[in-house]
Amino acid sequence: DQKVMLRCFVSRSLLTNPVAGQTRNMSGGSLAGSQSSLAGKVAIVTASTDGIGLAAAQALGQRGAHVVVSSRSQSNVDKAVALLQSEKIQVTGTTCNVGKSEDRERLVNMTVEHCGGIDILVSNAAVNPFFGNIMDSTAAVWDKILDVNVKAAFLMTQLVVPHMEKRGGGSVVFVSSVAGYQPMQALGPYSVSKTALLGLTRALAPELAQSHIRVNCVAPGIIKTRFSQALWHDEDVLDEFKKQLSIKRVGEPEEIGGVIAFLCSKDASYITGETITVTGGMSCRL
Repeated sequence: DQKVMLRCFVSRSLLTNPVAGQTRNMSGGSLAGSQSSLAGKVAIVTASTDGIGLAAAQALGQRGAHVVVSSRSQSNVDKAVALLQSEKIQVTGTTCNVGKSEDRERLVNMTVEHCGGIDILVSNAAVNPFFGNIMDSTAAVWDKILDVNVKAAFLMTQLVVPHMEKRGGGSVVFVSSVAGYQPMQALGPYSVSKTALLGLTRALAPELAQSHIRVNCVAPGIIKTRFSQALWHDEDVLDEFKKQLSIKRVGEPEEIGGVIAFLCSKDASYITGETITVTGGMSCRL
């Protein structure tokens, strides 16, 4: 049972000493001093018509970047483009299944042709076709998860790096998960794929630093998105999670988007090879 497995996971793991009582909402508005900090930059954000991807596109666009959004559905792309345009953000949209090489190449080529180059890649696309005990997972499940969540993240980076080098440098941000540090029992293969992104960040950073390209990672905790609905939609499951949190609420996508925008900005110019955990105080590493 999905609910029982989730409760089992949260009650057994991540022992912390959280701050007692409710913590006030700490999410602020956009940073007034950063309105044009990414002016002239071009940013590709994969899986960016919803949730964390859309919030990242908004945060980068609000700071002046031209954002290129994508997902597998044309109607979702159209909706996201209309929303971003209504917020006065420079945006281009296209369909892209990052698991397909022709789609990845088309996304990069279209960005270069339409926008003149690439400065930023936010690799957010992920799938999770499996929920249950890891020993019940199949070869097909592992192929799908590793192809999209890990391999495509690397291959997208490989495609954009030559274009970043032409611009004198750039920034790559992978979106991992707290599950990358503390695997979730019912999400074993997905958790392992998110751990792999922590390693990919560390492996790429020293090599790409020679080209003035920084590579960092964000590991969100429980964020209110459609993708993670199973973790926050049920009150009992959510209450178990809240016991592990210092800030006693689910995070909002905008709170991840802002961290991603920071990592792509000059404010983070001396940060590479790092993963920032954005978890409301969930203890997942020293």
